[in-house]
Amino acid sequence: MSLRMPHARRARLSLFTAATASLALVTTACGGSGSGSSAAPKEFSYLSVTENTTVKTALATMSKGACKAANDALPLKVETVPQTSLDQKLQLLAGQDALPVQFAAGNAPALTQQLAKSGKVADLEKELKSLGVLDQLEPAAVSTIKALYGGKLQVLPYEYNIEGIFYNKKIFQENAIAVPGTWDELVAAAAKLDAKNVQPFSASGQQGWPITRLLSTYLYRSLGPDALQKVADGKAKLTDSEYVKAAEEIAGLGKKGYFGKGVGSIDYDTAMNQFLNGKAAMFYMGNWALANISDEKQNKVGAENVGFMPFPAVSGGKGSIDQYPSNVGLGITLGAKSFDKKTGDWVSCIAKNYGSTALRDHGSISGFKVNTGVMDANDVTTKVRKTISESKQNVLWFEALFSTKATTVSQTNAAGLVTGSMKPAAFMQTVQDALTAK
Repeated sequence: MSLRMPHARRARLSLFTAATASLALVTTACGGSGSGSSAAPKEFSYLSVTENTTVKTALATMSKGACKAANDALPLKVETVPQTSLDQKLQLLAGQDALPVQFAAGNAPALTQQLAKSGKVADLEKELKSLGVLDQLEPAAVSTIKALYGGKLQVLPYEYNIEGIFYNKKIFQENAIAVPGTWDELVAAAAKLDAKNVQPFSASGQQGWPITRLLSTYLYRSLGPDALQKVADGKAKLTDSEYVKAAEEIAGLGKKGYFGKGVGSIDYDTAMNQFLNGKAAMFYMGNWALANISDEKQNKVGAENVGFMPFPAVSGGKGSIDQYPSNVGLGITLGAKSFDKKTGDWVSCIAKNYGSTALRDHGSISGFKVNTGVMDANDVTTKVRKTISESKQNVLWFEALFSTKATTVSQTNAAGLVTGSMKPAAFMQTVQDALTAK
């Protein structure tokens, strides 16, 4: 199966942390009960972002195949806007009571939640139940969406990513290293590799989030899946000793040189290439990396030599290794007023067929179940899909519930945490100050 990386996939890794400074406009534009025209739609209009080509291409394929009947009754029509213009476009359309049938959700959950409060967004859990297709969504994807959207199923998971550690099987075997089950075992494995002049980890300090992802996952393992929700709710602070402890552990990896030289200036592509060229043994990343791993031109170590493991357990911790950090990329939702029978036919068909189409044609793993036989590109893809199907509770990432300011501060200073230019306590204080400042 041919896999290719959708445009700007990396840009979508932090979609839920994008700026939402103009949210106040939504309150005004979408005030009231959302009354207005309720005329039945004449098209299955879909507003997407220019950077995402996968969803619109897959829907176009389905409109000529599995969903032809739905498309004949309600023709698919796609409009795109640059991702940076999406929030403004949604606010404008909402104010005009002219949202399309289906549209890319705002760059942060807060915008979609505001639209929902104003009666603009369909109650997807209710609609999917009524259509008898709610079971076509992976439970883990539903869990992730509800964690992001205040306990409600407000978007569809056209993309679904879990995160963990990809590792070089050959390097592990050559150095007699078993897959670590605990943090202590992971650190010991890194020490053993380093002693053999093998770089243990590859990571992008320039982007910052690959470092903070390690920090948040350690927090989830040590303090439990509600660790960062407590911070968001004001019940805990990043400066609390148990939170600083997590920062100290991640900083320790950098202090020992386990990320190699110059991690602060390494970008995403370079970090990816280090791993795919066998220059690093481990790479913490989401399953969007499968597109690169499955590309023979990029992956010089061979997909058969790549394994996937969960972030290990922290001894005595309250979390579990089967709680995978996850995201749904840029979620897509539907308008409340235009959700009629014809729209329902489209949504029902999407729920039953999108998972298979996206995997077969794009190598993209979604939060929809795969109902037809699709050959995985390799064993590691099968491993990830199996993990997703068996996962029941997932967690978010470090900045998922942060303000825009705190997100920027966190990711900008992350490199300093592992290069030693910023002490762990100072890093956590700086981010907490940004959170407090809102």
